[in-house]
Amino acid sequence: MRFERLKKERVKMANTLPTRDEVPTSQTWDLSTIYPTDAAWEAAFADLSDRLDGATYFAEHVTDSGAALLQALQYGLGLMRDLETLYVYASMKNDQDTTNSQYQGMFDQVQGLAARVSSAIAFFDPAVLSLTDAQWHEFKATTPELADYQHYFDAILTQKGHVLSADQESLLAAAGDVFGASEKTFSILDNADIKFGTVKNDVGETEQLSNGVYARLLESTNPSVRKETFQTFYKSYIALENTFASTLSSHIKGHNFMAQAHHYDSARQASLAANQVPEVVYDTLVEQVNQALPLLHRYVALRKRLLGLQELHSYDLYTPILGEPDYAIDFESAKAEALEALAPLGEDYLDIVNQAFDSRWIDVVENQGKRSGAYSGGAYDTNPFMLLNWVDNLNNLYTLVHEMGHSAHSYLTRHNQPYQYGDYPIFLAEIASTTNENLLTDYLLKTVDDKALRAYILNQYLDGFKGTVFRQTQFAEFEQWMHQQDAAGVPLTAEVLDQAYADLNQRYYGEALTPDPEIAHEWERIPHFYYNFYVFQYSTGFAAATALSDQIIQEGQPAVDRYKTYLKAGSSAYPIDVMKQAGVDMTKPDYLQEAFATFEQRLNEFEELVQELEQK
Repeated sequence: MRFERLKKERVKMANTLPTRDEVPTSQTWDLSTIYPTDAAWEAAFADLSDRLDGATYFAEHVTDSGAALLQALQYGLGLMRDLETLYVYASMKNDQDTTNSQYQGMFDQVQGLAARVSSAIAFFDPAVLSLTDAQWHEFKATTPELADYQHYFDAILTQKGHVLSADQESLLAAAGDVFGASEKTFSILDNADIKFGTVKNDVGETEQLSNGVYARLLESTNPSVRKETFQTFYKSYIALENTFASTLSSHIKGHNFMAQAHHYDSARQASLAANQVPEVVYDTLVEQVNQALPLLHRYVALRKRLLGLQELHSYDLYTPILGEPDYAIDFESAKAEALEALAPLGEDYLDIVNQAFDSRWIDVVENQGKRSGAYSGGAYDTNPFMLLNWVDNLNNLYTLVHEMGHSAHSYLTRHNQPYQYGDYPIFLAEIASTTNENLLTDYLLKTVDDKALRAYILNQYLDGFKGTVFRQTQFAEFEQWMHQQDAAGVPLTAEVLDQAYADLNQRYYGEALTPDPEIAHEWERIPHFYYNFYVFQYSTGFAAATALSDQIIQEGQPAVDRYKTYLKAGSSAYPIDVMKQAGVDMTKPDYLQEAFATFEQRLNEFEELVQELEQK
């Protein structure tokens, strides 16, 4: 591995960050491949704005004939395709320097245009749903080009039994702000209005708590700092528990009402129907995770022992049990490591990775005003760009291969599917990125000899599994329970929610965790409970990626070939069918059992390594 010892003088202070103009061109993304100049973007923006005038004509004639339907569809898709390109350019220009008022303005402009485009093409889905079987038969016979869009139409037509009359749908749409008010209230309350106290940090300084400071101080190696942070933080939530219960209960009621109004058996069925995900996928996840809880209990007990604590509390779950490795890896070395780690995916995949490196798909280093974090983004007609804020450490190597997974997935989808299928649903999105992370972990464990570094890599994997598969499934289980209770007429009061969440949390983490009264209130601060059965996809995606990467490593080319059918499929089929072609049937427990077997294997090795390190 190409690591260099980290020297203190290499650490940059925030005030030494370069301005955008000072960043070497080679370390920036090349957005001129989208539009050569800002003026070209402005011209494209004006052109798309003018084309919106045609919407009225297409809305009036969309069901006249098969040819009219095809023309209306192509008109709408053309608007969306060009809008996405405009959006990517403006948003990425804004992200590279959020202090640039010109790009702030362009981003605001394109957001407004997006709303206008959405309104202009809103006629299409209701028109498709209004067609009779006789009309469909005639349209397909007279316009064979419609066959190229068959799955696109099928996805719309699955809603047919769940769409109300035009007047009823219009009424519900007009009430959208009402149904969304509870989530908006939660967001304002949780991000702006809630007031936290102050705590002492690791060096004895007083800090004002916030969500960000809370997360940082829970990683403190000082137990007193962690405890004070935890208790002070939750004191603010406890004071507002009835308000948070009201916002969450109202939102759950809204989900259940809309599902009932659209003739679904439950809110969960309504949510999963959007991507034709069978409910058995959700139930199988919860069942299998519950069966595997002894593995989590074992890992939690190991954490307690390694931290040397008589009692392990909820505020002890995030402090590192191993120190940061005393190594660094620069970006050039990380590129070489990424290529080695991803080699099992074949030369054609590595060609995409090299193209990303050589053709400036990646905005590498931090600069003043640059958006924090990392992401992969792009549109059908652009490169799949990546934003990084590179730091010379192992975590950033993982970030690089993670985002590369998204970008390669996007590249292969767009080069193998027409525009109407040239993207993929969120249910599939994290699988490619996490598969890459797993391949990197396997590569590192095969090439790193240093026991302390191996232990760190294993611990990072185990923590990621814990936080994604176990914790997100805990949220998914609680979300389903809340909807069921409301549907049964049980009031979701703060007391009811507190007790249920405390019991669930203790069941997940086991006897090694000493229960804290504050953790019963964690449900108050989880935004995912407002996202309508979204969170379970983190767990299924991570587990599927674990199974796929294991297949790639163990089987070789046959598994790689199956995996690439997934990378190329986009939305040309429903996600469950795409995953079956890749070698994972998510309606059955096998992929989850494979994932837990990998977790157990790595937990075994981690336990052995830390024992050896303790004996030194």
